[in-house]
Amino acid sequence: MNENRKKMTKAEACLWKYALRPKQMGYTFNRQRPVLNYIADFMCKEFKLIIEVDGYTHLLEEVIKKDIIRQTELEEAGFKVIRFKDEEVLKEINRVRAMILETIEQLKVEVSKSSPLPSSRGGNCIPISIFLPMEQFIFRSKKRTAAPLSQTFLA
Repeated sequence: MNENRKKMTKAEACLWKYALRPKQMGYTFNRQRPVLNYIADFMCKEFKLIIEVDGYTHLLEEVIKKDIIRQTELEEAGFKVIRFKDEEVLKEINRVRAMILETIEQLKVEVSKSSPLPSSRGGNCIPISIFLPMEQFIFRSKKRTAAPLSQTFLA
């Protein structure tokens, strides 16, 4: 894997230098990351986003078939895959960068729609009081002092 990192294509090096280098977009991207049985050119774990840079070999019929299978498997595993041709990266880096940021914004919206309500402690806990009436209590001590469930679990 270290050999792949050292031997980036010109387009991959350009994308890394001008868009994806650590924290440049506000998110961490890694190069040449193993994902399932594949090596992704770039990946942002936070959003399960994979970015592929395709050179001329990706125009060959057998490579196209493999790319389709690979992308399908990655998407079925929950990853979002976006692809750019070498020429796009080399000649239109600002547009490529904007497309990546737009994809991240879309993924942020999807994540926020599918995530449970955040708790006051920062996790993804759903307050029990949403599901149970406030009249239901549990006992916290042997003296049978009652406290609402929402106070017990969310305090």
